[in-house]
Amino acid sequence: MPALAVTNFNIVLSVLGGWISLFGLVSYLCKESYYMSEAFISLLVGVAFSPRAANFIRPLVYADYDPLTLQEITLAFSRLVLGVQLVLAGVQLPSRYLKEQWRPLTVLLGPIMFMMWIATSLLVWALVPSFGPNGMGFLKALVIGSCVTPTDPVLSNVIVKGRFADHNVPKELQRIIVAESGANDGLGYPFLFFALYLIKYIGHDYPGDGAGAGRAMALWFYETWVYTIILSIVYGAAVGWIAKELLHWAEERKFVDRESFLVFAISLALFITGTCGMIGSDDVLACFIAGNVFTWDDWFRLETLDDSLQPTIDMLLNVTIFMWYGAVCPWEMFLRNGVGIQIYRLIVLGILVLLLRRLPWVFIAHKIPWGRKIIPQIEGAMQAIFVGFFGPVGVSAIFYLYITLEFLRGMDGPDGEPREDIKDLAETVVVVVWFIAICSIVVHGLSIPVGKLGFHLPRTLSKGLRSGNASPSRSVLPESRRSSGGPLPSFNIGSRVNTFITGMRHRRSQDGHDAERHGEVDDNSQQGISLTRPVYRIGGTIIRHQPASEASTAESEAQGAPQPRLGTTSANSSSSILDSERRGRGVSATHTPAAREAAASKSHSRAPGRSIRFPDDNSQGVGSAPTLVGGSTVDVKQ
Repeated sequence: MPALAVTNFNIVLSVLGGWISLFGLVSYLCKESYYMSEAFISLLVGVAFSPRAANFIRPLVYADYDPLTLQEITLAFSRLVLGVQLVLAGVQLPSRYLKEQWRPLTVLLGPIMFMMWIATSLLVWALVPSFGPNGMGFLKALVIGSCVTPTDPVLSNVIVKGRFADHNVPKELQRIIVAESGANDGLGYPFLFFALYLIKYIGHDYPGDGAGAGRAMALWFYETWVYTIILSIVYGAAVGWIAKELLHWAEERKFVDRESFLVFAISLALFITGTCGMIGSDDVLACFIAGNVFTWDDWFRLETLDDSLQPTIDMLLNVTIFMWYGAVCPWEMFLRNGVGIQIYRLIVLGILVLLLRRLPWVFIAHKIPWGRKIIPQIEGAMQAIFVGFFGPVGVSAIFYLYITLEFLRGMDGPDGEPREDIKDLAETVVVVVWFIAICSIVVHGLSIPVGKLGFHLPRTLSKGLRSGNASPSRSVLPESRRSSGGPLPSFNIGSRVNTFITGMRHRRSQDGHDAERHGEVDDNSQQGISLTRPVYRIGGTIIRHQPASEASTAESEAQGAPQPRLGTTSANSSSSILDSERRGRGVSATHTPAAREAAASKSHSRAPGRSIRFPDDNSQGVGSAPTLVGGSTVDVKQ
């Protein structure tokens, strides 16, 4: 007789699959219309399904009720997500990007990252009561500061991918953010182990073969810089270059199919994460370096530019990891903990860290004359504030948190008890790092929709009240009226919120003849224009229903180009250009990587069969959308 099998595995599969399916139904609405990140939404869902609510996701049960096993699972999951994300981040950068942009990256990864570490540590030292101004209190604060210093590449996607980035963030600024968030994730090791080695070897009677700051600095230099950082860079570059050459060789001989070709970067991330984990090097930095070297000649990036496998894997990992974080986060420790950190202190600390950890130093670097020359991607004060504020704390902070706990467990005494001087350090790190990460996920996940709403809502209401009789825009007026200087619509904020004319369009077909017989056709309707009340939308442009054939004809007429033959579209032409480039690389000197990237972006800028154009569609492709960051309009081109 059949029986129910309500096992943990079946429950997890049902919950995960059901949530991803439901989120997929409204994903465009959430991410592209309301600008809400999938990380923030998945975190809330993880909390709802956690043992504190629905009890569908039970992390401690999966770990056999062993907290150490649960920590190992979370660390391994975070390593996996970071490894894949950073290989994909390195792949999406243009050819030789790290070599060409080494000056701005040096400033962002050097003095700015150092000041982020110091500023965060000072805030923690001042607001965490268990540290205080005694002997090793500041060293403990340096540990927490190093965990939250790196900017998270997963949460950075909300400002470097999607419609918001295409319309508001210049392409060069997107790329420098991706490069910095990828590189500084791996460079968090020196900051972390600088404090950990000093805590381990000074301030007490070390039972080994020597102690003191000299031994701590020697180990920090050899084990951290040489073995962890330099070895990971060399290893990642070697593996990335070998993988690129092997894939070239296999593709030229037609040994690899399309599916294996697309998944090659994902499998490369898994290989590097596993092998670096076995030798104990920095797998996070190695993955980013390998991804950048793998596409050093821009070949793989352009070949996969119009494929969606990598973004799909990216989305699946993001949704899953933040659901897990919502379930395993120690929410109760924010209210009651054994180290005496009150909730109001955590709230003040979270706010100050988000405001002072990164923003002042990026702004100061932009204001310095040499800083503007070295970081030309940040063009104005508003862009400096934007880059400074959006330095999220997320997966990388949780990764370094559990690296810290693993190191502290190795400092226990012979009886298994922690040393007296660091007895409360592990719990303090857990409480503070988790709370700052949650604050960053929530604030950075809501800042864009709240900012867009606060910017557009008052203007939308005031303009809507004033514009009772709207006139058509110049783009829909005939040439005779367009040149006469007639009135234009009064409602226009930048280029993101526009009016459009709705109502009955008097066709030149049967409907038009019927209206003409009844005497209902005025001068405007004879010219194909109807004047009705304008419709507004907060945060985007509403575009009228337009069949694909009509849109294609209008674009061709506007550009003065001949009509395409039946069955051919501009998207197909762009795709054929890209396909010819793939089949014969190096045939023409004019076929540069930039030209191929522009052709690829046009080929997927709008689906040719779509009858309703989304707000982010335009006749010139996504890559030419105007940007508004920095107070001025910037034309972004691929």
